[in-house]
Amino acid sequence: MPTEFIQVDAFTDEPFRGNPAAVVILDGPVGEGWMQSVALEINLSETAFCHRSDTVPGEWDLRWFTPIAEVDLCGHATLATAHTLITEHGATGEIGFHTRSGRLAVVAVDRGIRLDFPVDNLTDLAVDDEMSTAIGGPVVAAAVGATDLLLEVDSAATVRSCAPDMGLLSGIADRAVIVTTACDDREDVGIVSRVFGPNVGIPEDPVTGSAHTTLAAWWAPRLGATFRAEQASPRGGELDVALMGDRVHLTGRAVTVVRGRLLV
Repeated sequence: MPTEFIQVDAFTDEPFRGNPAAVVILDGPVGEGWMQSVALEINLSETAFCHRSDTVPGEWDLRWFTPIAEVDLCGHATLATAHTLITEHGATGEIGFHTRSGRLAVVAVDRGIRLDFPVDNLTDLAVDDEMSTAIGGPVVAAAVGATDLLLEVDSAATVRSCAPDMGLLSGIADRAVIVTTACDDREDVGIVSRVFGPNVGIPEDPVTGSAHTTLAAWWAPRLGATFRAEQASPRGGELDVALMGDRVHLTGRAVTVVRGRLLV
């Protein structure tokens, strides 16, 4: 039988901005190979596969795939899935997702949809020339989280103009490299970042929810527990970040842009 999917632009309220994700709502579990093939066919940075939980009534199992690999945590595709369940399936109240990163709670709020994610744990690193060479600009501080390398630079202009060497970049991080700074060219935004993930088939991710669990741990000690974040990819997107102990609340909007049907 044909399987429908929805394509959602996440962390934006404008079509063709933010980060697009495909969402496939299933009747039950399917083969991992099929999901990976679908993600490659759709060829977005993430495709989410969701079905009702077999073990927790009223909740959902959720998995995320890039075109080449399954990932442990994805923010924008979780936001896209919650948006789909709310707008297409009548979901209300707290939505519980069971994932490779544990249970994630999602709820609609005044400013959009709020994701409750685990905060990343960071280890400071010594800055070396390889980091600066890879991103094509001076790095002033560095840290590594569970999967991503965070590189702080000197200005928003450096973030916005960053043109990394993807070959060098793939050799310095397991999953992705986050380039960030305190935002010095917008009064309404606390930080600005960009995220590059050649090792998972994503040269640049438009807006990366999971990266903001790392950014929250990095910036909250200096900026306070809550701040507005901009991810300055060509598509662009914004979200509210709030560090709540060992959890991070990420709040953003989403808009449906495509309805499709898988015939195989």
